[in-house]
Amino acid sequence: MRHIGRRSLGAAALGAVATLWAAADAGAAARPQRENGRAHGKRKRRKAGREFRGMWLATVANRDWPSRPGLPADRQRAELLAFLDAAVERRLNAVVFQVRPTADALWPSPYEPWSQCLTGVQGRDPGWDPLGTAVAEAHARGLELHAWFNPYRVANHTDPSRLADGHPARIHPDWVLPYGGKLYYNPGLPQVRRFVQDAMLDAVRRYDIDAVHFDDYFYPYPVAGQSFADDDTYAAHGAGFPDKAAWRRDNIDRLVREMSESIREIDKDVRFGISPFGVWRNVATDPLGSDTRAGVQTYDHLHADTRKWVKERWIDYVVPQLYWHIGFAPADYAKLVPWWDDVVRGTGVELYVGEALYKAGDPAQPAAWQDPAELSRHLTLAGEYPRVRGHVFFSAKEVVTDRAGAMARVVADHYPAPARPPE
Repeated sequence: MRHIGRRSLGAAALGAVATLWAAADAGAAARPQRENGRAHGKRKRRKAGREFRGMWLATVANRDWPSRPGLPADRQRAELLAFLDAAVERRLNAVVFQVRPTADALWPSPYEPWSQCLTGVQGRDPGWDPLGTAVAEAHARGLELHAWFNPYRVANHTDPSRLADGHPARIHPDWVLPYGGKLYYNPGLPQVRRFVQDAMLDAVRRYDIDAVHFDDYFYPYPVAGQSFADDDTYAAHGAGFPDKAAWRRDNIDRLVREMSESIREIDKDVRFGISPFGVWRNVATDPLGSDTRAGVQTYDHLHADTRKWVKERWIDYVVPQLYWHIGFAPADYAKLVPWWDDVVRGTGVELYVGEALYKAGDPAQPAAWQDPAELSRHLTLAGEYPRVRGHVFFSAKEVVTDRAGAMARVVADHYPAPARPPE
C-alpha cells in the first residue's frame, strides 16, 4: 500500500474567513500577563471538556500557509488569522501549527534560520513573529495552539549549498545524509539528537504553547532501491544491539523519551503529542499488530515504536493518521480505531484520530471519498469507542475550501455547539 501522507497536494486559493465563534466561556478570566515570552506564575488550564477538535496548519512547501512565499508581513498575518477564524467557525478548538518544517523556524530562533516558506529565502527575517502571533491570536479566540515540529528533515532537496549561510547542516555536513531526493539529519548521532531537541525546546521556553507536536517522519519513509547510509554511524554507536533496526528504534526512542522529560522540566502544563502513520505493525508480522495489510509499518520501516511510546507514557496524546475509508481492505478505518482504542487503554494517553479531509471529493480517490458523508461516518464509528477523545483534520486549506462539503457535514452532524478540548 502506497503511503499518502503530508505532502504538498497542489495549490488552492485561500478564502478569508471573518466569522468568529462566540466563546463558550463568556466572561472567563483573561490569560495571565507575560514576560519574556512566558506567563507569570502558574498557568491555569481550562477544565476538561468533551472532545478535541483540531486541524493541522501546514507550512512546508507553503502547503496551507502562507499562500505563497514573499508576501508582505501584513498579508501573511491576515491569512494566518483567517485560518484561525475558520477553525472557530467550524467549531474546532485547536490548531496544530507547523513551526519547524525543514530544520528552520517560524520564530526568531537562535538555533536555526527563518523558514523559506515566509520570504522565499531561507534565513531572511520576515519582519514579524508568526509563532508568537499564532499563540496570542489562537488563545484570544479560545483555541489551543500546538506547535508542530519535524525533528529530522533538513530540506526537500539534496544540495547543502542551497541552505542559508550559517545553517547548522552546512556548519556540520557530517550530520546530514541525502536520501530519496531530500536531506535529513542523521538520527544515529548523539550530537544531532541533542541539537534538534535544543532547537525545538527553544519554542517551549519562549512561548505559551499548549503542546509540542511531532508528525509521522522519523527515519525516512523507504524509497525503493535506496538505502539510508548510516553504516558508519551504526559501527560507531551500535554496540550492544542485535541489528541495525533495533539500534535505529532505540535512537528514536531516546529522542521521544528525552523530549518528554525536557518538556515537563520546562513547563509541566505543556503536553507532548505525536501523530504517527496509522499502522504500527500488521498482525501477520506481530500478533500484537492490527488486522491490516499495510505496506508501511512504523515499527519496521520508520523505526518508530509508536505503541511503546504510548505504553511507556512518554507522550500525552497520540493522533494516528487513519487516512483510509471504512472498508478499505489493506487498512480499514473500522479495524484501526478499535486497535488504537485498545492500545491506549489504561495508559492515560489521550487518543485523537487523524482524519483525511484532503481526500474528500478528490477525483483521484476511491468512490468512498466522493461521498460527503464518509468523514461523518468516521466520527460516528469512533464515537462507539470510549477512549477516542477527538479528531484532527488534515488540513487547514481543506477546512476552509471544503471541496465536497465533508467538513460542513461533520460540523452539522457532530459539532452542533462549541466544545473545550480534554484537559
